[in-house]
Amino acid sequence: MTTGSEPGLSAIMSERRQLINLAYRLLGSLADAEDVVQETYARWYAMTPEQQAAIESPGAWLTKVAGRICLDLLGSARARRERYVGEWIPEPVPDRREWVDSADPADRVTLDESVNMAFLVVLESMTPAERVAFILHDVFRYSFAEVAEIVGRTPAACRQLATSARRRLRTSDAPSAPAAQHADVVRDFKEAWKTKDIAALIGLLDPNVVATGDGGGLVNARLHPLTGGETVARWFIEIADRAFAMTFLERTVNGQPGLVAQQDGVTVMVMAFDVADARIKNIWAVLNPEKLRPWTIT
Repeated sequence: MTTGSEPGLSAIMSERRQLINLAYRLLGSLADAEDVVQETYARWYAMTPEQQAAIESPGAWLTKVAGRICLDLLGSARARRERYVGEWIPEPVPDRREWVDSADPADRVTLDESVNMAFLVVLESMTPAERVAFILHDVFRYSFAEVAEIVGRTPAACRQLATSARRRLRTSDAPSAPAAQHADVVRDFKEAWKTKDIAALIGLLDPNVVATGDGGGLVNARLHPLTGGETVARWFIEIADRAFAMTFLERTVNGQPGLVAQQDGVTVMVMAFDVADARIKNIWAVLNPEKLRPWTIT
């Protein structure tokens, strides 16, 4: 309903999906993104109807507020992650068809190249201002004048921030394998892992492959990344030896082919892969149960 010029509830709530998508890309955490959106709406409804009606574009206002909250959170995230047990990996999200039934459709992240795990990991190396300027301008197509209002800098400074962010991406970015080849490599990895074929695993891994696990101190996971094809292959053979009644499923992880490990129907690990030249360059394994909520039926 709309009273006078006051924005209707449906118009305001229709921005929720956009805000979730923005906040997830800025923070790499669906849980944090949900908190940001909740706080954004709390600030909207804390205003009087007259104040709300005076806002020319409620959608732009909500985006501006959410962006500023994310910027503040990114500033404190570095300190929080220094206290995090082990490595921190962005929270993985499933394909929209694979969300558990209890998930709110408005909370489902739209999958594209801006949420693949390799991209999100590079974003983690950026300063908060670089990340916000780049995501808002290059991914969500906001003008630098609009970005400047959120970041609190001049449009020219925001342009420089986005340029610096692109430079970081170019430095770390290797050509990704086509989707079909990526899927084939992941499928071959799964079969070699299940059969404990170490020679096949080594053949699928880049000699300089890096495997990173994230248990968050809540489950067992290596505290530091493993590097090297043979080292990583032997580690996965050890996991296979210890795994009890574990089922491995091919699933879409952040828009790309990945693997999900389940025990008794509960997802215990989600794995994302970076594949180039038909070999696996990076493996990210998320075991922290707090990051696996969209994957687990409760």
